[in-house]
Amino acid sequence: MRNKFLLLIIAVALAAGAYWYFAMRTPQAAKTEASAEAAHAEGDKDAHGHGEHKDDHAEGGEHAHGDKDEHAEGKDEHDHGSEVKKDAHGDEEGGHEEGGDKTKISDEAAANAEIKVLEAAPASIHDTISLTGRITLNQNTSAQVKARFPGIVRSVSKGLAEQVTAGETLATVESNDSLLVYPVKAPISGVILQRNTNIGDVAGDQPLFMISNLSDVWAEFFIFPRDMARIKSGQKVHINATDDSMNVEAPITSLLPVAEASSQTVIARVTIANPDGQWRSGMTVRGDVIVAEKQVPVAVASIAIQRQEGASVVFVQEGTAYEARKVELGLGDAEWTEIKSGLKAGERYVAQNSFVVKADIGKAGAEHAH
Repeated sequence: MRNKFLLLIIAVALAAGAYWYFAMRTPQAAKTEASAEAAHAEGDKDAHGHGEHKDDHAEGGEHAHGDKDEHAEGKDEHDHGSEVKKDAHGDEEGGHEEGGDKTKISDEAAANAEIKVLEAAPASIHDTISLTGRITLNQNTSAQVKARFPGIVRSVSKGLAEQVTAGETLATVESNDSLLVYPVKAPISGVILQRNTNIGDVAGDQPLFMISNLSDVWAEFFIFPRDMARIKSGQKVHINATDDSMNVEAPITSLLPVAEASSQTVIARVTIANPDGQWRSGMTVRGDVIVAEKQVPVAVASIAIQRQEGASVVFVQEGTAYEARKVELGLGDAEWTEIKSGLKAGERYVAQNSFVVKADIGKAGAEHAH
């Protein structure tokens, strides 16, 4: 017990001593540390100088200002680069627009595509009325062949579609009255279109043969009442087969004085030269009657004109380059169309197969856009 009491007294004494030590020493230490820091600040001031620090700060300001100028200059350069890029892009867009209506086709490719080029030039534009008609035999060069006397047909020497000459024997007939056999001869040269007899038949009033000289034929056109006042004999008619495989131009030779009862049409008759026999009786044809004519200073082939982006265009050739040129149209007919603006006389344009050039330009434009 006594030992424990002594240990307690010693612990209390030690604690009291520690308390006194820290309580008395801390203010002095704080004061000492504050004095040391003040002395250190004074030393720094003497070593570096307040003015030098200010100068350094000014130099730092110049550095900052330089950075700012360089940044601004960099921005200007960036902006200038953007303008160059923009200009370049603008040029590219302009090139694309130009590429949109131009293309190049080599001479060999143009020849293979059967592209035909003509010069724009003066032409006569026709005001026409379109009619429908048919080819018929020329009654002035056709003949029906009959027996002179009734009798029995003893021989037939010519057949259908054979060519005969005037005076050539076609058949023989034995007369009922004299019992003599006489020849039936061709009255004109031409082609046998009908043969209505055979050996042993009785020849009477009916034709035995029909012969026609097909070196020329008639085209008969039907004129409706609304057009009768404008169509006259002597006017030229441009005649086309329905498949456009043949065409010819000839004047109206006559207008029949009577109208067809059911349709109230009048027939205009045109004589057509037919040396090769291509115009056949019974064919349907179209006819454009020229009722007026006007000379224009600049015209192109009507088939050369195409539509592109809602405008009429022709394709102008310069070497191997082809350009779609917008044009203003005037009068026109099946063959020629007047150009009022957009093309000058002497300029070369695609007159045939212009759709090939149009397709090539469209393809080039699509690839450029992609």
